[in-house]
Amino acid sequence: MFSALLILLTVFSCTQAVNNAGMQNRIDSLEHKLANTYKPGLGEFMSGIQIHHSKLWFAGLAGNWKLAGFEVAELRESFDAIKEYCADRPETNSIGTIAPAMDSISDAIQEKNSTRFNSSYNLLTNTCNNCHRATQHEFNVIRIPDSPPFSNQDFKLH
Repeated sequence: MFSALLILLTVFSCTQAVNNAGMQNRIDSLEHKLANTYKPGLGEFMSGIQIHHSKLWFAGLAGNWKLAGFEVAELRESFDAIKEYCADRPETNSIGTIAPAMDSISDAIQEKNSTRFNSSYNLLTNTCNNCHRATQHEFNVIRIPDSPPFSNQDFKLH
């Protein structure tokens, strides 16, 4: 009886070792795939932010507060994504400096206040440039756009 129990225990241990090795191989393979999965870089996020920054201006200029609110949400989503996907970049530590300007423009949109929107947009733009300077990207100067980024979008509310 004891020898039968010993044989069963040995078979079980061997089976468990094979299962563990197989699981470890799968884990190693998945970790390798994850490490080599495409992750957008900071530049891709910043290009998207630049588009939303521009669209925000034209939405606010047209008094399309719903679209302006949407663009602010897109900007916030992009800043959050930078924190998640670019955490290894030192520039990411400065992302939080944008929060007061984002809150200010959000308030202006909620109030549907064009005057406050204009000053908040200036604050947002200046905050972007201040962050660029602080992170040694002073060569990347953002300004208030003078033409829409897309000719196929109507910014007026119909």
